[in-house]
Amino acid sequence: MIEGLKTYAEYKESGVPWLGKIPKSWDIKRGKYLFRFKKELNSNALHTNVLSLTMRGVVNNNPDDPVGMVPNDYASYQLFRKNDLVFKLIDLENFKTSRVGLVHEDGIMSPAYIRLSLIDGGDIRYFYHQFFDLYLRGVFNQLGAGVRATLGPNDLLDLGVVLPGFEEQTQIVRYLDTQDHRINRLIRDKRRLIELLNEQKKAIIHHTVTCGLDPNAHLKSSGIDWLGEVPEHWQIPRLKQVSRILRGKFTHRPRNDPVLYDGPYPFIQTGAVAQANKFITSYKQTLNEKGLAVSKMFPRGTLVMTIAANIGDVAILDLDACFPDSVVGFVPKDEVDRDFLYYVLRNMKDEFLREAPVNTQGNLNIERIGAMYIPIAPLKEQIEIIVYIEKQTVYLNNAIDQARREIDLLREYRTRLISDVVTGKLDVRGVELPAMDEAEVLEDIEIREETEAEEHIESKEVANADE
Repeated sequence: MIEGLKTYAEYKESGVPWLGKIPKSWDIKRGKYLFRFKKELNSNALHTNVLSLTMRGVVNNNPDDPVGMVPNDYASYQLFRKNDLVFKLIDLENFKTSRVGLVHEDGIMSPAYIRLSLIDGGDIRYFYHQFFDLYLRGVFNQLGAGVRATLGPNDLLDLGVVLPGFEEQTQIVRYLDTQDHRINRLIRDKRRLIELLNEQKKAIIHHTVTCGLDPNAHLKSSGIDWLGEVPEHWQIPRLKQVSRILRGKFTHRPRNDPVLYDGPYPFIQTGAVAQANKFITSYKQTLNEKGLAVSKMFPRGTLVMTIAANIGDVAILDLDACFPDSVVGFVPKDEVDRDFLYYVLRNMKDEFLREAPVNTQGNLNIERIGAMYIPIAPLKEQIEIIVYIEKQTVYLNNAIDQARREIDLLREYRTRLISDVVTGKLDVRGVELPAMDEAEVLEDIEIREETEAEEHIESKEVANADE
């Protein structure tokens, strides 16, 4: 039971497999009796307010840094009106490609999306929560499994929709909005904690890989603006002088061509590097023999760094894996310890970002990376620095991992709560709810924007996969 909520007094069979029993007073209606499918193209390209459908709903697309692929001419886009429901139900074998949203203002979106409008009566926000629940539970993906990789408007209009009374719909929406706000605030607090912990880690790493451990060491000017003074017995070579740099590879387009996948070879993209604490220990995609032929395998233990999308993230492979050309690998020479180089490169993220040319969408290349100067201590001192960093940051890493787990649990709780409430497993009638003021609504918008920023990289990867 969630937060003391009770179940309804009586239930009946819904006849819908993914719903099971519903409250006796609720109805089931086919979508075609509630919604109208309509497609209006932006034929004269008169409308320019571009919206994007993301995993967390519909957002305004930034024309200066658009999420995903955008056309040269928006005449092919279709019109959406405020309070339309929008669905992306394509490539349903991949959970992250299916999405559901509620349009918050008039605008235009991809012609591949499905637009449904409420015919008459009902709270559109309730229906959004119900369809969003189906998305979260993967129902759309199950319906499109096998040879059906796409669902169309007729499939949606044929679905059974749960229908409580209007007042109850509105109470459900108010309850979920209130709980969503509470969960958002908790998630934001934990994100801020992670930021503070990461800042502490960054300070520890920066000081040790640039100044060493001896506070009495004589210093010299490095001649590098960002580096400043370093111990005088340290070397400042170019990166290419102390390490071989290997570029990832993926020559096939589109990158998401299914004939390349589902084999024995792990395939890792930039998001996995960004999310790794230090080691990459798992994977979500695999390549087959055809995929391996167009990619490149890096052996376990390779130090890797992203040079596109999210530039300058570093990690160490804890398994053999293939990488696309947005990732490079480093094989240090004998006088450089791999883990020491890992911390040096991690400390240089801001420099890699500054080095990335704007006119190539921020991508780095091996020549630019190899020409950059880095601080190198004697090998014995490198080992001492590694031991010190890892001893000083172990409690920070544990706290960060715990905060991330708690964020995941909060998201799981929200998913379960939405499902239980919109399907009538829990009764929210009569629950007293505080009114949300404008400041709280704005806070939720800010938190959603933070979430979208986290998804921005992944959205760009999906877009790049289509190239």
